[in-house]
Amino acid sequence: MDHSLNTYQNILELIGNTPLVKLKNSVLGFDGEFYAKFEAFNPGHSNKDRIAIHIIEEAERRGILRSGDTIIETTSGNTGFSLAMVSMIKGYNCILAVSSKSSKDKINMLSAMGAQVHVCPANVPTDDPRSYYEVAKRLHSEINGSVYINQYFNDLNVDAHYRTTGPEIWKQTQGKITHLVASSGTGGTISGCAKYLKEQNPEIQIVGVDAYGSVLKKYHETQELDPNEIYPYRIEGLGKNLIPTATHFDLIDRFEKVTDEESAHRARSITKSEGMFVGYTSGAAMQAVHQLAQENYFSKESHVVVIFPDHGSRYMSKIYSEDWMSEQGFFDPENESHRNIEYINDQSSNK
Repeated sequence: MDHSLNTYQNILELIGNTPLVKLKNSVLGFDGEFYAKFEAFNPGHSNKDRIAIHIIEEAERRGILRSGDTIIETTSGNTGFSLAMVSMIKGYNCILAVSSKSSKDKINMLSAMGAQVHVCPANVPTDDPRSYYEVAKRLHSEINGSVYINQYFNDLNVDAHYRTTGPEIWKQTQGKITHLVASSGTGGTISGCAKYLKEQNPEIQIVGVDAYGSVLKKYHETQELDPNEIYPYRIEGLGKNLIPTATHFDLIDRFEKVTDEESAHRARSITKSEGMFVGYTSGAAMQAVHQLAQENYFSKESHVVVIFPDHGSRYMSKIYSEDWMSEQGFFDPENESHRNIEYINDQSSNK
Protein backbone atom coordinates (compact mmCIF):
# COMPACT_ATOMS: atom_id res chain seq x y z
CA MET A 1 0.00 0.00 0.00
CA ASP A 2 1.15 3.51 -0.86
CA HIS A 3 0.51 5.27 2.47
CA SER A 4 1.41 8.71 1.09
CA LEU A 5 -1.59 8.54 -1.27
CA ASN A 6 -3.65 6.03 0.72
CA THR A 7 -3.92 3.81 -2.36
CA TYR A 8 -3.10 0.20 -3.27
CA GLN A 9 -0.73 -0.83 -6.04
CA ASN A 10 -3.17 -3.46 -7.33
CA ILE A 11 -6.23 -5.47 -6.31
CA LEU A 12 -4.11 -8.30 -4.86
CA GLU A 13 -3.08 -6.15 -1.90
CA LEU A 14 -6.68 -6.38 -0.66
CA ILE A 15 -6.50 -10.15 -0.05
CA GLY A 16 -7.00 -11.22 3.55
CA ASN A 17 -7.89 -9.44 6.80
CA THR A 18 -11.57 -10.15 6.23
CA PRO A 19 -14.07 -9.15 8.93
CA LEU A 20 -15.51 -11.29 11.69
CA VAL A 21 -19.21 -10.47 12.01
CA LYS A 22 -21.38 -11.36 15.00
CA LEU A 23 -24.44 -13.39 14.04
CA LYS A 24 -27.76 -12.52 15.68
CA ASN A 25 -31.05 -13.30 13.97
CA SER A 26 -29.87 -16.60 12.45
CA VAL A 27 -28.83 -18.05 15.83
CA LEU A 28 -31.68 -16.91 18.07
CA GLY A 29 -32.07 -19.16 21.10
CA PHE A 30 -28.70 -20.88 20.67
CA ASP A 31 -26.27 -21.19 23.57
CA GLY A 32 -23.03 -19.27 23.03
CA GLU A 33 -21.82 -16.48 20.77
CA PHE A 34 -21.58 -17.01 17.01
CA TYR A 35 -19.45 -15.17 14.47
CA ALA A 36 -19.08 -15.39 10.69
CA LYS A 37 -15.68 -15.07 9.04
CA PHE A 38 -16.99 -13.26 5.96
CA GLU A 39 -14.57 -14.24 3.19
CA ALA A 40 -16.59 -12.50 0.47
CA PHE A 41 -14.67 -9.35 1.49
CA ASN A 42 -11.65 -10.68 -0.42
CA PRO A 43 -11.32 -8.95 -3.84
CA GLY A 44 -12.18 -12.18 -5.64
CA HIS A 45 -15.16 -12.61 -3.29
CA SER A 46 -13.96 -15.89 -1.74
CA ASN A 47 -11.42 -17.43 0.61
CA LYS A 48 -9.66 -18.97 -2.42
CA ASP A 49 -7.88 -15.67 -3.06
CA ARG A 50 -5.62 -16.60 -0.16
CA ILE A 51 -4.35 -19.84 -1.70
CA ALA A 52 -4.10 -18.40 -5.21
CA ILE A 53 -1.73 -15.61 -4.25
CA HIS A 54 0.25 -17.79 -1.83
CA ILE A 55 0.79 -20.71 -4.22
CA ILE A 56 1.63 -18.52 -7.22
CA GLU A 57 4.07 -16.33 -5.32
CA GLU A 58 5.76 -19.39 -3.83
CA ALA A 59 6.13 -20.83 -7.35
CA GLU A 60 7.69 -17.54 -8.44
CA ARG A 61 10.06 -17.58 -5.49
CA ARG A 62 11.18 -21.11 -6.39
CA GLY A 63 11.67 -20.15 -10.05
CA ILE A 64 8.94 -22.51 -11.24
CA LEU A 65 6.81 -19.74 -12.77
CA ARG A 66 8.09 -17.23 -15.30
CA SER A 67 6.40 -14.45 -17.25
CA GLY A 68 4.13 -15.82 -19.96
CA ASP A 69 3.78 -19.29 -18.37
CA THR A 70 0.42 -21.03 -18.02
CA ILE A 71 -1.36 -21.81 -14.76
CA ILE A 72 -3.66 -24.86 -14.86
CA GLU A 73 -6.12 -25.93 -12.19
CA THR A 74 -9.10 -28.11 -11.36
CA THR A 75 -11.83 -26.04 -9.73
CA SER A 76 -15.49 -25.82 -8.77
CA GLY A 77 -15.22 -22.12 -9.59
CA ASN A 78 -13.87 -20.05 -6.71
CA THR A 79 -10.24 -21.16 -6.88
CA GLY A 80 -10.37 -20.72 -10.62
CA PHE A 81 -11.62 -17.16 -10.37
CA SER A 82 -8.92 -16.30 -7.84
CA LEU A 83 -6.20 -17.86 -10.01
CA ALA A 84 -7.51 -16.06 -13.09
CA MET A 85 -7.46 -12.76 -11.20
CA VAL A 86 -3.91 -13.25 -9.93
CA SER A 87 -2.76 -14.52 -13.35
CA MET A 88 -4.15 -11.45 -15.09
CA ILE A 89 -2.36 -9.08 -12.74
CA LYS A 90 0.93 -11.00 -12.90
CA GLY A 91 0.95 -11.74 -16.64
CA TYR A 92 0.28 -15.49 -16.78
CA ASN A 93 -2.10 -17.50 -18.96
CA CYS A 94 -4.79 -19.39 -17.04
CA ILE A 95 -6.56 -22.61 -18.06
CA LEU A 96 -9.24 -24.09 -15.83
CA ALA A 97 -10.98 -27.47 -15.80
CA VAL A 98 -14.36 -26.89 -14.19
CA SER A 99 -17.05 -29.26 -13.00
CA SER A 100 -20.36 -29.00 -14.84
CA LYS A 101 -21.95 -28.79 -11.37
CA SER A 102 -20.54 -25.26 -11.06
CA SER A 103 -23.10 -22.51 -11.54
CA LYS A 104 -23.30 -20.72 -14.88
CA ASP A 105 -22.52 -17.54 -12.95
CA LYS A 106 -19.16 -18.95 -11.86
CA ILE A 107 -18.31 -20.29 -15.33
CA ASN A 108 -19.13 -16.96 -16.97
CA MET A 109 -17.06 -15.11 -14.37
CA LEU A 110 -14.03 -17.30 -15.14
CA SER A 111 -14.28 -16.50 -18.82
CA ALA A 112 -14.81 -12.79 -18.10
CA MET A 113 -11.59 -12.78 -16.08
CA GLY A 114 -9.69 -14.04 -19.15
CA ALA A 115 -9.35 -17.73 -18.31
CA GLN A 116 -9.72 -20.53 -20.86
CA VAL A 117 -12.43 -22.76 -19.40
CA HIS A 118 -13.00 -26.50 -19.98
CA VAL A 119 -16.37 -27.59 -18.52
CA CYS A 120 -16.22 -31.29 -17.58
CA PRO A 121 -19.02 -33.71 -16.57
CA ALA A 122 -19.46 -33.78 -12.79
CA ASN A 123 -20.74 -37.29 -12.21
CA VAL A 124 -17.94 -39.40 -13.63
CA PRO A 125 -15.23 -41.32 -11.71
CA THR A 126 -12.12 -39.35 -10.80
CA ASP A 127 -9.97 -41.47 -13.13
CA ASP A 128 -12.31 -41.02 -16.11
CA PRO A 129 -10.46 -39.07 -18.86
CA ARG A 130 -13.42 -36.64 -18.96
CA SER A 131 -13.21 -35.78 -15.25
CA TYR A 132 -11.91 -32.35 -14.44
CA TYR A 133 -8.99 -33.93 -12.57
CA GLU A 134 -7.84 -35.88 -15.64
CA VAL A 135 -8.49 -33.02 -18.06
CA ALA A 136 -6.26 -30.72 -15.99
CA LYS A 137 -3.53 -33.36 -15.85
CA ARG A 138 -3.70 -33.89 -19.61
CA LEU A 139 -3.50 -30.17 -20.37
CA HIS A 140 -0.52 -29.84 -18.04
CA SER A 141 1.30 -32.67 -19.87
CA GLU A 142 0.56 -31.12 -23.26
CA ILE A 143 1.46 -27.48 -22.56
CA ASN A 144 5.08 -26.49 -22.14
CA GLY A 145 5.75 -23.94 -19.43
CA SER A 146 2.64 -24.85 -17.48
CA VAL A 147 2.20 -25.22 -13.72
CA TYR A 148 -0.57 -27.41 -12.29
CA ILE A 149 -1.74 -25.93 -8.97
CA ASN A 150 -3.40 -29.21 -7.86
CA GLN A 151 -5.03 -27.69 -4.75
CA TYR A 152 -6.34 -31.04 -3.47
CA PHE A 153 -2.82 -32.39 -3.03
CA ASN A 154 -0.83 -29.22 -2.46
CA ASP A 155 0.43 -28.50 1.07
CA LEU A 156 0.64 -24.80 0.20
CA ASN A 157 -3.17 -24.81 0.20
CA VAL A 158 -3.05 -25.59 3.93
CA ASP A 159 -0.09 -23.29 4.53
CA ALA A 160 -1.94 -20.27 3.10
CA HIS A 161 -4.65 -20.54 5.76
CA TYR A 162 -2.16 -21.44 8.50
CA ARG A 163 -0.36 -18.16 7.77
CA THR A 164 -3.43 -15.94 7.31
CA THR A 165 -6.95 -17.12 8.14
CA GLY A 166 -6.08 -18.96 11.35
CA PRO A 167 -4.09 -16.08 12.88
CA GLU A 168 -6.77 -13.59 11.86
CA ILE A 169 -9.48 -15.60 13.65
CA TRP A 170 -7.34 -15.99 16.78
CA LYS A 171 -6.62 -12.26 16.89
CA GLN A 172 -10.19 -11.20 16.09
CA THR A 173 -11.63 -13.37 18.89
CA GLN A 174 -8.80 -12.37 21.26
CA GLY A 175 -8.15 -16.08 21.72
CA LYS A 176 -11.66 -16.77 23.00
CA ILE A 177 -12.69 -19.05 20.11
CA THR A 178 -13.91 -22.47 21.33
CA HIS A 179 -15.26 -23.95 18.07
CA LEU A 180 -14.49 -23.55 14.37
CA VAL A 181 -17.11 -24.74 11.88
CA ALA A 182 -15.90 -24.89 8.28
CA SER A 183 -16.94 -26.71 5.14
CA SER A 184 -14.42 -29.25 3.91
CA GLY A 185 -13.71 -29.61 0.19
CA THR A 186 -10.01 -29.64 -0.60
CA GLY A 187 -9.53 -29.32 3.16
CA GLY A 188 -7.06 -26.46 2.91
CA THR A 189 -9.12 -23.89 4.80
CA ILE A 190 -10.20 -26.09 7.70
CA SER A 191 -6.81 -27.81 8.03
CA GLY A 192 -4.73 -24.62 7.91
CA CYS A 193 -6.98 -22.86 10.42
CA ALA A 194 -7.10 -25.94 12.65
CA LYS A 195 -3.32 -26.30 12.66
CA TYR A 196 -2.80 -22.72 13.80
CA LEU A 197 -5.67 -22.57 16.28
CA LYS A 198 -4.83 -25.86 17.97
CA GLU A 199 -1.24 -24.70 18.39
CA GLN A 200 -2.65 -21.78 20.39
CA ASN A 201 -5.24 -23.85 22.28
CA PRO A 202 -5.53 -27.64 21.73
CA GLU A 203 -9.01 -27.61 23.30
CA ILE A 204 -10.56 -25.72 20.37
CA GLN A 205 -13.04 -28.01 18.61
CA ILE A 206 -12.78 -28.21 14.82
CA VAL A 207 -15.95 -29.27 12.98
CA GLY A 208 -15.82 -30.17 9.31
CA VAL A 209 -18.97 -29.89 7.22
CA ASP A 210 -19.53 -32.60 4.62
CA ALA A 211 -22.24 -33.35 2.05
CA TYR A 212 -24.37 -36.44 1.65
CA GLY A 213 -22.82 -38.13 -1.39
CA SER A 214 -19.27 -37.41 -0.19
CA VAL A 215 -16.75 -39.77 1.41
CA LEU A 216 -15.05 -37.42 3.91
CA LYS A 217 -17.07 -38.01 7.08
CA LYS A 218 -16.88 -41.79 6.89
CA TYR A 219 -13.18 -41.68 5.99
CA HIS A 220 -12.56 -39.53 9.08
CA GLU A 221 -14.31 -42.12 11.23
CA THR A 222 -12.98 -45.34 9.65
CA GLN A 223 -9.88 -44.37 7.62
CA GLU A 224 -11.46 -46.18 4.69
CA LEU A 225 -12.78 -44.73 1.43
CA ASP A 226 -16.20 -46.29 0.93
CA PRO A 227 -17.38 -46.09 -2.72
CA ASN A 228 -20.93 -46.76 -1.52
CA GLU A 229 -20.93 -43.29 0.04
CA ILE A 230 -20.54 -41.65 -3.37
CA TYR A 231 -23.55 -40.32 -5.25
CA PRO A 232 -24.40 -37.02 -6.99
CA TYR A 233 -25.14 -33.95 -4.88
CA ARG A 234 -25.61 -30.28 -5.68
CA ILE A 235 -23.55 -28.25 -3.20
CA GLU A 236 -20.42 -26.81 -4.81
CA GLY A 237 -16.99 -26.66 -3.16
CA LEU A 238 -17.95 -29.06 -0.39
CA GLY A 239 -17.27 -32.78 0.04
CA LYS A 240 -15.29 -35.08 -2.23
CA ASN A 241 -15.33 -38.46 -3.98
CA LEU A 242 -11.61 -38.86 -3.26
CA ILE A 243 -9.36 -38.20 -0.26
CA PRO A 244 -7.36 -34.96 -0.64
CA THR A 245 -3.98 -34.93 1.09
CA ALA A 246 -4.67 -31.26 1.83
CA THR A 247 -7.21 -32.46 4.41
CA HIS A 248 -5.48 -33.11 7.73
CA PHE A 249 -8.06 -35.41 9.28
CA ASP A 250 -6.12 -35.70 12.54
CA LEU A 251 -6.78 -32.01 13.24
CA ILE A 252 -10.55 -32.27 12.73
CA ASP A 253 -12.59 -33.38 15.75
CA ARG A 254 -15.79 -34.35 13.97
CA PHE A 255 -17.69 -34.05 10.70
CA GLU A 256 -21.32 -33.08 10.26
CA LYS A 257 -23.20 -33.95 7.06
CA VAL A 258 -25.80 -31.64 5.56
CA THR A 259 -28.32 -31.96 2.75
CA ASP A 260 -28.48 -29.99 -0.49
CA GLU A 261 -31.99 -28.70 0.21
CA GLU A 262 -31.49 -27.58 3.81
CA SER A 263 -28.19 -25.90 2.89
CA ALA A 264 -29.82 -23.97 0.05
CA HIS A 265 -32.63 -22.69 2.24
CA ARG A 266 -30.19 -21.88 5.04
CA ALA A 267 -28.11 -19.69 2.72
CA ARG A 268 -31.24 -17.81 1.65
CA SER A 269 -32.24 -17.47 5.30
CA ILE A 270 -28.87 -15.96 6.26
CA THR A 271 -29.20 -13.41 3.48
CA LYS A 272 -32.62 -12.33 4.72
CA SER A 273 -31.91 -12.46 8.46
CA GLU A 274 -28.35 -11.12 8.65
CA GLY A 275 -28.13 -8.99 5.51
CA MET A 276 -25.07 -10.98 4.41
CA PHE A 277 -25.36 -12.20 0.81
CA VAL A 278 -23.77 -15.63 1.14
CA GLY A 279 -23.11 -18.59 -1.13
CA TYR A 280 -24.29 -22.20 -1.08
CA THR A 281 -21.39 -23.47 1.01
CA SER A 282 -21.97 -20.79 3.65
CA GLY A 283 -25.51 -22.11 3.94
CA ALA A 284 -24.10 -25.61 4.40
CA ALA A 285 -21.80 -24.45 7.21
CA MET A 286 -24.67 -22.67 8.94
CA GLN A 287 -26.94 -25.67 8.53
CA ALA A 288 -24.32 -27.72 10.37
CA VAL A 289 -24.35 -25.15 13.18
CA HIS A 290 -28.13 -25.52 13.50
CA GLN A 291 -27.88 -29.31 13.62
CA LEU A 292 -25.16 -29.15 16.27
CA ALA A 293 -27.12 -26.64 18.34
CA GLN A 294 -30.14 -28.96 18.29
CA GLU A 295 -28.05 -31.67 19.94
CA ASN A 296 -26.74 -29.21 22.57
CA TYR A 297 -23.20 -29.35 21.23
CA PHE A 298 -22.52 -25.76 22.30
CA SER A 299 -22.66 -24.18 25.76
CA LYS A 300 -23.29 -20.65 27.03
CA GLU A 301 -19.51 -20.20 27.17
CA SER A 302 -18.98 -21.16 23.53
CA HIS A 303 -17.48 -18.72 21.03
CA VAL A 304 -18.16 -20.26 17.65
CA VAL A 305 -16.60 -19.05 14.39
CA VAL A 306 -18.30 -20.15 11.17
CA ILE A 307 -16.46 -19.63 7.89
CA PHE A 308 -18.64 -18.17 5.13
CA PRO A 309 -16.42 -18.91 2.08
CA ASP A 310 -17.94 -16.84 -0.71
CA HIS A 311 -20.56 -14.41 -2.01
CA GLY A 312 -24.14 -15.12 -3.02
CA SER A 313 -23.77 -13.40 -6.41
CA ARG A 314 -22.14 -16.59 -7.70
CA TYR A 315 -25.36 -18.53 -7.20
CA MET A 316 -27.97 -16.31 -8.84
CA SER A 317 -28.80 -19.06 -11.35
CA LYS A 318 -28.96 -21.65 -8.57
CA ILE A 319 -30.07 -21.20 -4.97
CA TYR A 320 -31.27 -17.64 -5.56
CA SER A 321 -33.25 -18.67 -8.62
CA GLU A 322 -36.87 -19.70 -7.95
CA ASP A 323 -36.86 -21.73 -11.18
CA TRP A 324 -33.75 -23.71 -10.16
CA MET A 325 -35.05 -24.28 -6.63
CA SER A 326 -38.32 -25.62 -8.04
CA GLU A 327 -36.52 -27.84 -10.56
CA GLN A 328 -34.56 -29.44 -7.71
CA GLY A 329 -37.72 -30.02 -5.69
CA PHE A 330 -36.63 -27.40 -3.15
CA PHE A 331 -39.73 -25.22 -3.63
CA ASP A 332 -40.75 -23.39 -0.46
CA PRO A 333 -43.72 -21.00 -0.80
CA GLU A 334 -42.76 -19.24 2.42
CA ASN A 335 -39.43 -18.15 0.92
CA GLU A 336 -40.35 -17.08 -2.60
CA SER A 337 -38.20 -14.03 -3.24
CA HIS A 338 -40.20 -13.13 -6.34
CA ARG A 339 -43.13 -12.27 -4.11
CA ASN A 340 -41.18 -9.10 -3.24
CA ILE A 341 -40.93 -8.01 -6.87
CA GLU A 342 -43.61 -5.84 -8.44
CA TYR A 343 -43.50 -4.96 -12.13
CA ILE A 344 -45.10 -1.66 -13.08
CA ASN A 345 -46.84 -1.57 -16.46
CA ASP A 346 -44.54 0.49 -18.71
CA GLN A 347 -47.11 1.05 -21.44
CA SER A 348 -48.21 4.67 -21.56
CA SER A 349 -51.93 5.25 -21.67
CA ASN A 350 -53.45 7.19 -24.57
CA LYS A 351 -55.97 9.73 -23.42
